[in-house]
Parts: sequence; structure tokens; C-alpha cells
Amino acid sequence: MRVSAPCLLRALAIAACLALPGCPVRSPPAGPAPVATLAAHRGVPYAVAAGESLLSIRVYKAGTLAAAGHNHLIASHELEGTFYLPAEPLQASFEVRFAVDSLTVDESALRAALHSADFPPEVPDSARDGTRRNMLSAALLDGANHPQILLRAVALKEQAPPLPGGVLAHVAVSVRDSEHEITLPVRWQRAHGTLTVDADTTLRQSELGLKPFSALLGALQVQDEMQVSLHLVARESAAP
Repeated sequence: MRVSAPCLLRALAIAACLALPGCPVRSPPAGPAPVATLAAHRGVPYAVAAGESLLSIRVYKAGTLAAAGHNHLIASHELEGTFYLPAEPLQASFEVRFAVDSLTVDESALRAALHSADFPPEVPDSARDGTRRNMLSAALLDGANHPQILLRAVALKEQAPPLPGGVLAHVAVSVRDSEHEITLPVRWQRAHGTLTVDADTTLRQSELGLKPFSALLGALQVQDEMQVSLHLVARESAAP
């Protein structure tokens, strides 16, 4: 039986995904919801300290063949950007960015620090390297053509009920040159010229225009929901 070239290419693509059972793929292009006007930058600037800041994303396997894969821990230690703090905290704004190429996959130390049976420290090098290649490929983040992910403040609002140092941050996230607005519960504190910002939330891949991986009629898939943790340390800097 002769197999056409398009069918062969499709079969090879599915086989590659099956070799990386925890990896999501990008959905077909769709028009993202419009993002509200971004917040203006006013107040004292605080520069993000990359060596002290961390983004981590926990992605979970699913499906009846989930045992064939493992949960992933994606991270970046190379966050950059600036926070601007005026007298009124809810008028604060920020821009935070990181290079797609800075994303790591399943660092043993980070997995061990979770102290979770869902994330045993050791992951085979072949699985780790293959997952990262797939993540940066044109099918997903397309790091070669879209080298940066950017988070920018749209607005800050009080949480209900109000919490000391707690706000709801409406954030525009630029992924592959498409902007998507998300909401993050944020905790912040400022002391001695240092600003610390933490956010922990559940975020759906589909909110960023990505489609979770699924194969074999759903027997092998990745959950749409992922757990995102953001720890940022920024230091007061001279106004530009």
C-alpha cells in the first residue's frame, strides 16, 4: 500500500509527540480577545533582579496512558523588567519579560524542592532534552521567530475581601506576538529599597492560545490547567 507524503508527515509528527507524552502543542491560530489599555508607567522604578527571581510552571499528565509519561516542571531564572511604584499602590505598573530560550525543563533541584510524589527529582536526560526541543519548536513557542514572552500590567485592583499587600493584577501576556489578558492574585511587599512580588495561580494553556496535547482518542494527553508560580525581587533604581 502506498502512503502519501502528507499522511507520512502526519504519522511522523504524531510519533514524535508520543515520544514526549507530557508536551502540549499549539492550537490553530485564533483571534485572541482584545486586551485593555495598558497601565501607564508612573512612580519610582524598581529593576527586576534576575538572579533572585523565578518563574515555574507545573504541567500535569492525563489520560488512561498517563503512566507512560511524567509531569513537567518548566522554569526560567532569567526574568527581566521594571516595576513602577507611585504613591498610590493600585496605580503601579510593570513590564516583565524573559527569553523563550531561557526556559528549562525538569531541573532536578527544583523538582526536589517541591517535595511531591508527583515530581520525583530524577527525569531521564533524553526525556528532558526532547521535551525542551518540542517546547521551543515551531509547533509550540517557536523560539526561533518569537524569542520573548512579555507580561505587562493592564490594571491593579483590590482583592475581595481586601488583604494586606494583596492585589488582583490584570496582565497582558504576549506569546508568539499574540496578546492574552489574564488575572493573577499577587502579594507584594517593599522594604529598604527592595520590592518582592509573589503570585501563585492556576492558568489554562488555552488562555494563552495553546492547545493541550492529546493523542489516541484522549488516552494520552496533558491537562489544560497548569500551576504557575512567580517570585520576583526588584530593587529601586534611578529614574530613566
